[in-house]
Amino acid sequence: MLDIPTDKTVSSDKPSKLDPKKLTRELSAFRDPRMTRSLWEVAITIIPFAAVFAAMLYAIEAGYYAAVLLTPVAGLLLLRMFIIQHDCGHGAFLPSRAGNDWLGRAIGVFTLTPYDPWKRSHALHHAGTGNLDLRGFGDVDTLTIREFEERSWVGRLGYRLYRHPAVLLGLGPAYLFLLRHRLPIGLMKAGSVYWVSSMATNAVTALILFGLIYTFGIATTAIVFLPVLMFAASVGVWLFYIQHQFESAHWDYSDNWTFHEAALLGSTHLDLPIILRWFTANIGIHHVHHLASRIPFYRLPEVLKAHPDLANVNRYTFKQTFKPLLLTLWDEDRRKLVSFKEAKRAAA
Repeated sequence: MLDIPTDKTVSSDKPSKLDPKKLTRELSAFRDPRMTRSLWEVAITIIPFAAVFAAMLYAIEAGYYAAVLLTPVAGLLLLRMFIIQHDCGHGAFLPSRAGNDWLGRAIGVFTLTPYDPWKRSHALHHAGTGNLDLRGFGDVDTLTIREFEERSWVGRLGYRLYRHPAVLLGLGPAYLFLLRHRLPIGLMKAGSVYWVSSMATNAVTALILFGLIYTFGIATTAIVFLPVLMFAASVGVWLFYIQHQFESAHWDYSDNWTFHEAALLGSTHLDLPIILRWFTANIGIHHVHHLASRIPFYRLPEVLKAHPDLANVNRYTFKQTFKPLLLTLWDEDRRKLVSFKEAKRAAA
């Protein structure tokens, strides 16, 4: 049993006692996807995205450049498509494995995310979340204070630049969605299946873009496509960051690390306003997702209703998500994430 600190603004002062392994068994009751609901979620995401994207193209081609104000709407719908692709990668969205895989591959054409290498990388992320010995796959690179201090000044500078919010939320998303799975690095060297997935995704995406360029011209297509993609990518990286990078996050070396404890304590519950919960497909209920990744996103709220104690575990509101962007290093002595400034002060 774990004593889980809860948010005192929404619960009692006493910590909740939760058993992660028992919870995981109980959460299996929510795993089965509902075919009709899943298809409905696809329809109410892809159709509005296509409509908004097309409206922007036609409006800008006609000279109504105010249509770029629709970028956040199209970007959030694209992000929602990515989260459906994410559920497919977990085998959680449709009843059959083949159905999940082919829907995931199809959506990857629009999210610019080759499905097979992403699926493998994300599976490794789930398998090693919070394990200091298994860093490097599908996560935000995080050093301990000791590791940072042992680096050369060039290495420390590089890490400082990497962890700067402008890079994490700007250059980082561009790299992840445009280059990461298209360069001969990491998993892309691990087998032909990943290259086939990437090249097939690239080919279909290119055909769609060529069609748009032929119809609307390269300038109009770029004015619509690139901002929408980058908005979705940046919000997606922000979500992923706050899901695992927070002050009381749970990290351990393999000898003391357990999957269920790390899943529950190493992920947040991002309690967003209802409209953002819809656009982000409940991915903010991330601690539950890591405990039981086969639960479809539209059933995650059911879990919180059935297990109300979970609603307050590592709970963050929208306003609380910006301070963690300053946290950069794992303090092994105090067992928490700290900023560069805090690490320097502790060493003085």
